[in-house]
Amino acid sequence: MRENNVRSIWADGGAVVNGWLAIPSSYSAEVMAATPYDSVTVDTQHGMVDFPDAVKMLGAMSAYSPTPFARVPWNDPAAIMKLLDAGAYGIICPMINTREQCEQFVGACRYAPEGYRSFGPARGLLYGGPDYPAHANDTIVTMAMIETEEALNNVDEIMKVDGLDGIYIGPNDLAISLGNPPNPEPTAPNVIEAVDKILAAAKKHKVAAGIHCPTGASARDKIEKGFQFTTIANDARLMAMASNAEIQVARGGNA
Repeated sequence: MRENNVRSIWADGGAVVNGWLAIPSSYSAEVMAATPYDSVTVDTQHGMVDFPDAVKMLGAMSAYSPTPFARVPWNDPAAIMKLLDAGAYGIICPMINTREQCEQFVGACRYAPEGYRSFGPARGLLYGGPDYPAHANDTIVTMAMIETEEALNNVDEIMKVDGLDGIYIGPNDLAISLGNPPNPEPTAPNVIEAVDKILAAAKKHKVAAGIHCPTGASARDKIEKGFQFTTIANDARLMAMASNAEIQVARGGNA
């Protein structure tokens, strides 16, 4: 089965720099996959991406080295299994608030006896290879999003779930849940404290810690603090940021 680059980086003690696709375009996906990201995630929750778009986008990334991930819209086994069958090598699942919800999520990503994923890996076989069924359980990465006060209170129990590979912090939802305005870069003291608590729990339970970041500088800061999976904005935001910077230069200002 094709190697999961994310697992290899973690095994070597490294940190993953992840790209994020919100634009429903195979061309955009191919452009992002052709850059030196370690992984690229198709966002079917808040991105403008439905399942047919996701299949095309995963296919467009297949010829490149970044590992294809997907964020599902919700903790729905049907959505999880379809994106795995479409060739995603990792699933990021939003709003995991309890141990039971995490067990449901992880179980949907694993074939029996470790889980209850239904068999029919269509593009998974094309991308992963003919031995996909034998190695999928050990290759697919599961990441549960910790982004509410309830999840924060249950963080140790969530991270005890067998088969959970990583957690992923959504800073905006976490800030809202803790009574603050959304902010992609945590600045409120209680949000910073929550992020530190989640990171410490991940280290304790030997679970990879991930977080969404607004910039590369933010990602660098989080890696230095011990995060092993960082995302830099998304394709739409990066396009807007670069456009604004170049427009400022063209009009005689500073980027």
